[in-house]
Amino acid sequence: MHKRLLILTTTCLLGAGVPLTAATAGNGAELHAANCTSCHDDAVYKRKDRRVTSMAGLKKQVQRCELSQGLKWFDEDVDDVVNYLNTTYYKFK
Repeated sequence: MHKRLLILTTTCLLGAGVPLTAATAGNGAELHAANCTSCHDDAVYKRKDRRVTSMAGLKKQVQRCELSQGLKWFDEDVDDVVNYLNTTYYKFK
């Protein structure tokens, strides 16, 4: 159901001329708010001694969190959360 909704939303947004990144950023933010903030706030992303130091490391951390929470995200969902976190906090290139 979630994948169908995402496809439908993406199709509508593309037809309306809205960049795809707007849809994926929204999905990443929603997934983060619904699942990640129950364990920690955003201070974990801002601390000076943070463990995540690369884009690959960020993706692995999101996958670990997904597994520990028992979530069953699509690969696209993981990528959306990674992109949301990178855009919002990490700024890896």
